Amino acid sequence: MTPARRAFWEQHACLPLTLDADVSDILRYRRPGGAYVCVNVGYAPHSREDSLSYIDHFTRSIEAHPALEIATTIGEIDAAVSGDRIVVAFDLEDSGPLAGDLDMVGTFYDLGVKSLLPSYNNGNAAGGGCLDKTDTGLTAYGRDLVRRMNEVGMLVDGSHCGTRTGLDLSAVSEQPMIYSHSAMRGLWDHARNITDEQARECAATGGVIGIPGVGIFLGPNTATLDAFIAHIDYAVELVGPEHVGIGSDFSFDADDVQADLEANPDLFPEEYTRWGVIEFVEPEVTLLIEHELVKRGYPEETVRGILGGNFRRVAAQVWK
Repeated sequence: MTPARRAFWEQHACLPLTLDADVSDILRYRRPGGAYVCVNVGYAPHSREDSLSYIDHFTRSIEAHPALEIATTIGEIDAAVSGDRIVVAFDLEDSGPLAGDLDMVGTFYDLGVKSLLPSYNNGNAAGGGCLDKTDTGLTAYGRDLVRRMNEVGMLVDGSHCGTRTGLDLSAVSEQPMIYSHSAMRGLWDHARNITDEQARECAATGGVIGIPGVGIFLGPNTATLDAFIAHIDYAVELVGPEHVGIGSDFSFDADDVQADLEANPDLFPEEYTRWGVIEFVEPEVTLLIEHELVKRGYPEETVRGILGGNFRRVAAQVWK
């Protein structure tokens, strides 16, 4: 495989959570070598019915689109990516849509939800959030949730969780866990970013940290390629290149995101709003990470891993 054929893996991006969302926006990730893109189908405000409706809409729209397809096994992803196509799966950013029913883990998995994080910013029945003043860690239900996810083959994700809860995820999960879209607190002190200890414990499970391209997580609303790469560099130095990937958290619905910030101060307090309108690294800029890593002298194997190989390795180990 030549360098032009490196596969790209985007572990977390956000389509508008509406029933008229245009899935063709995902084509902004089109590139030689194809791409896998995991999109969100619900977070803390959403009910089970909401998330099931979004999954249904996205699935039907993607299946009807000539340039997109649903692919939730490694074999399907490899086949699609080798043909320069874009393939899509789903994730949940909170355990709320399970409505306390662990059997829904399997149901959502069968519908294409390949990863889930227990708590979004604030504590819930599963565990603590990153904005909680006190994070008491995973609850008994949260530990049962992790065990069920391990059984089903769903990736355990610590993004948006509190520090203690994230460390508990690393300790409890019997499979590699991930931070799908979390920047490095050692480089920029934001509550949504993960500590060095969290990063090391995630790596100790065999997991991967997906660096996001959200301005307020990279710096003081610094949505630039250099800021993105700086967090990649930091994570690589801290835990090794085999534990670093990309989860840009790009929101195709930036206007809706801003409206959500204003309407939900409990979920998005001053840590989110102090810099004004949140800036995002655009998909076209995220795709430039490949060239930038090469330019900075990263070895070919490392470039492949960060661009997509590392998340592919973990998915191949965990998914069933």
